Amino acid sequence: MPAVQDLEFKDSAARTAQAAENLPELQDERMVLNMGPSHPATHGVLRIVLELDGEIITKADPDIGYLHRGDEKIAENMTYTQFIPYTDRLDYLAPLANNVAYALAVEKLLGIHDKLPPRCQYIRVMCAELARISAHLLGLGAFAMDMGAVTVFLLIFTEREKIYNLAEAASGARLTTSYTRVGGLLRDLPPGWLAQCRKFCDEFIPALNEIETLLTRNRIWVDRVRNLAVISKQDAIDYGLSGPNLRGSGVEWDLRKNQPYLCYKDLEFDIPVGSAGDCYDRYLVRMEEMRQSVRILEQCIRKIPGGADNKSNEPVNYGSGKIVLPPKEKVMTKMEELIHQFMLVTEGTNCPPGEVYFGHENPKGELGFYLNSKGGGVPYRLKIRSPSFVNLSIIPKLFPGCLISDTVAVLGSLDFVMGECDR
Repeated sequence: MPAVQDLEFKDSAARTAQAAENLPELQDERMVLNMGPSHPATHGVLRIVLELDGEIITKADPDIGYLHRGDEKIAENMTYTQFIPYTDRLDYLAPLANNVAYALAVEKLLGIHDKLPPRCQYIRVMCAELARISAHLLGLGAFAMDMGAVTVFLLIFTEREKIYNLAEAASGARLTTSYTRVGGLLRDLPPGWLAQCRKFCDEFIPALNEIETLLTRNRIWVDRVRNLAVISKQDAIDYGLSGPNLRGSGVEWDLRKNQPYLCYKDLEFDIPVGSAGDCYDRYLVRMEEMRQSVRILEQCIRKIPGGADNKSNEPVNYGSGKIVLPPKEKVMTKMEELIHQFMLVTEGTNCPPGEVYFGHENPKGELGFYLNSKGGGVPYRLKIRSPSFVNLSIIPKLFPGCLISDTVAVLGSLDFVMGECDR
């Protein structure tokens, strides 16, 4: 009869052999490492399963969905207007831009997206550009802090605080703004807002120059990000990248220029593009985009119909009472406006049957909304094309060949937000 120790040894050997069969990656001396979903450099609940050969990454599989909230399904059970606050929670670094993108999609379904009052168009453009600066600043600050440049993170928050003050003055909220409405805006700009915005523009460029002084020619920064995670033009197009990640690879594509909407066709600005397609180019593109956003803001301040105080009473909402809530004084005195108010609040804006897609140039790339309507005040289907989700799809292509320490730089250069990715 075999000894008990022999039985235990044979059983242990069998378990080891079975484990080796189940984990073939260990047979060729490769290790599997989980990065996230609570790693600070993943900027949210992103998990990446890394396969390593020593310090070199041989395979990377992104695992998403930890923040999934079912926004697209929720939209099927509420009116078009009721869904606006949910767009704040997509790229929560640029809620004003998300609001504008969604409102334009619904207005395209209604056939009025190109008939909005000029003052409304200019205000929406200013909101979108302020959101672009805010999102790029935080993306840059987190990128720099992950690489060890803490001072940059502190500087960018000083400027973002001014943008939050502008958002609060216009909408009443700093983060979850919900400023747009289908057919217009929550309200006109308050007195002094344009002067406050002009002051921000004047102060921001010197601050941006200071940030560039700290980073752009910094030897440590350049050595860490140059020639890293190069994305070719063809790969950027094949993977469906958009925004700075696409333009950083040398593809001059910007919806504000190529498919202009609102009043962008009346404004002058340049589209910065990269040449190498590496992390450094993606950083430089975002830096220049912020300068161009300030250029757009300054033009809007000069050209906005009605000026700072809107003494000519330029409207900020579409004229039809069946789309936008009628003025309160008319609701209280006239039966027709009272009925319109009741119908809009209880049943929602009556959209015609059909399907539309609208793409908006958001800070992270093309934020698109696909709407399928069977009529009535509630969408039959809503699909969100989130740029962060699409941009992350290139991770399995980018990571192999990089060192573990490079992952922080690559993720920072892609600049994603998991609230938008998971929806």
